[in-house]
Amino acid sequence: MTGRERREQLIAVGRQVFAERGFEATSIEEIAERAKVSKPVVYEHFGGKEGLHAVIVDRAVQDLMSRLLESLEADHPREQVARAADAFLRFVETQEDAFRVLIQDAPGGGGGGSLPSVVADVATNVETVFARQLKTHGYDRSIAPVLARALVGMVALTGQWWLDVRKPKREVVADTIVNLVWNGLKDLRQ
Repeated sequence: MTGRERREQLIAVGRQVFAERGFEATSIEEIAERAKVSKPVVYEHFGGKEGLHAVIVDRAVQDLMSRLLESLEADHPREQVARAADAFLRFVETQEDAFRVLIQDAPGGGGGGSLPSVVADVATNVETVFARQLKTHGYDRSIAPVLARALVGMVALTGQWWLDVRKPKREVVADTIVNLVWNGLKDLRQ
């Protein structure tokens, strides 16, 4: 393998092990063993477990952010909400290991990589889009932070639950979230 191929292999193996065992229970020895390399190879590429974890978290956040920002390019706010909810849940569905790494406690018990940290980062980016849409439609832009955090938090926590139960289908979960956001509880459809 080339150095680049080896690095990608170690990231894939590390993502799987971190998703299964969590940061604290994961060891460089196990990652090296599963990748069929020596421990020094892992250290050479990432400097240690923390470095590998940081790369995995960064890639997962970038992937999720890319999906969400792309989904928010719709013209109508309801369509933006629908696309954002579906994009987040599609990430949960297709990048299960990456999402599991994101929802676990971060190294040292705080910051980057934990679900609250990721939700805050995502909400900050969504807030910018919401503020632009609110202004375009003549609404008060000062409510953009509230709307962004409410939507992202709702979808993230629902996604965390849905990851384990997988019922109902992703599309039904996304539609239910959109219906709740758009219509409120008074008009919630079955």
